[in-house]
Amino acid sequence: MKIGLASPNSSYGIPTAEMAVDLEQRGYDSLWVGEHSHIPTSRQTPHPGGIELPRLYWHMRDPFVSLAAAAQATSAIKVVTGVCLVLEHEILDLAKSVATLDDIAGGRFQFGVGVGWNREELANVSTVPWAQRYNAMRETIAALRALWSEDAAGFDGEFVNFEPSWVYPKPVQAGGPPVLMGCQGRVGLRHVAEYADEWCPIDVGFRDVAQGVQWFRDAATQADRDPDTIPISIYSFGAPDAATIERYARSGITRVVFSAPDEADGHRRFVERHQHLVEEFAG
Repeated sequence: MKIGLASPNSSYGIPTAEMAVDLEQRGYDSLWVGEHSHIPTSRQTPHPGGIELPRLYWHMRDPFVSLAAAAQATSAIKVVTGVCLVLEHEILDLAKSVATLDDIAGGRFQFGVGVGWNREELANVSTVPWAQRYNAMRETIAALRALWSEDAAGFDGEFVNFEPSWVYPKPVQAGGPPVLMGCQGRVGLRHVAEYADEWCPIDVGFRDVAQGVQWFRDAATQADRDPDTIPISIYSFGAPDAATIERYARSGITRVVFSAPDEADGHRRFVERHQHLVEEFAG
């Protein structure tokens, strides 16, 4: 079992490069950081967990700058966006940012993507209708893969359009980094099954994680893909323990991503308290 760690990457937390060095030395497989470019103060969209929005959401550092710093300070740990809100980016600029980060990381970047949950956040930066966000993400990923693999790529879609263009550098990983998708509703699972390289759901999104994994496997089969060829990384938002990790392994999950607190002292206590799990399962 691979063990990763998701950090809020907040501006008042541990510097990302320092965190990455510590995790690499501890035996973690990967460091994950999320993204919110901004949070509208209107707060019309409630938090998906039904809680008051934690302050970390509007204190997140930029994921690409942060992961580039982490990659340069390390040599083995994978750096992952968990997740990049791809619809909030200009497509050509995003293609270059991802490729540059993969270059800096020596092919250690994994591109976690999602559509987000905050309606007004998307509306501030995009004309994509909320109901069409999954279709727009499909076009975005297809366009990015073309830009990463072709010398001069163009795209003519409903939501993504640009004339044939040169966009360099290309990623170190041929065709681009693996695309990890965090969607887990009915529509989201269909998109993951059809074109993602890996699935990265949140454990609290299911009453029964094993049932959720079976739903995903069924969706992959319906998409004419072998579910055994699509790895699963699961965010563990509860306190991780050995029994839970073993149960996830039996379900076919290949990586568990611990969720650390945003405050620096809380983060340090968290990694110390769970180091025995890393040594037991990742060693």
